[in-house]
Amino acid sequence: MPDSERDYIAVAASLSPDGTLQERMQAVVDALWRELSERGVSWVGFYLDRPGEPDDVRLVLGPHRDQPACSPLALHGVCGQALRFRMPRIVEDVRELGDDYVACDPRDLSEIVIPLIDRTGHCWGVLDLDSYELGAFDETDEAGLKLVLTAAGLLED
Repeated sequence: MPDSERDYIAVAASLSPDGTLQERMQAVVDALWRELSERGVSWVGFYLDRPGEPDDVRLVLGPHRDQPACSPLALHGVCGQALRFRMPRIVEDVRELGDDYVACDPRDLSEIVIPLIDRTGHCWGVLDLDSYELGAFDETDEAGLKLVLTAAGLLED
């Protein structure tokens, strides 16, 4: 069940659209980890698209917390689907995905992925959050994460 005490507004208020892309992504990861690591989130990070690469190695790990993760990722998984279709994905139970789930940590049970779309409409990566809890994310988290990404200048509103 989603944690209603996740304060995305406070996270967004702590961020700035200034700095390099790498610095802004790291600031988002660090701010989300501080707020959410005690509120049902087991991992947070970015995957960045490499359009010239084959689909089975298109997404590479960017800034993340707090443990290692799979990289590169193919486009068949949840992150790849969010990138390809440019739509957020909320997965209540990753076990129901079968081959469409890439298990970096077998303890993860739910996930949310937000595609990163610039002002030209190009999707250049995704923000991915995982949880050891079933149904840890909902539309409130989606809206909150979009607010955070917009505050950091990583998503066009």
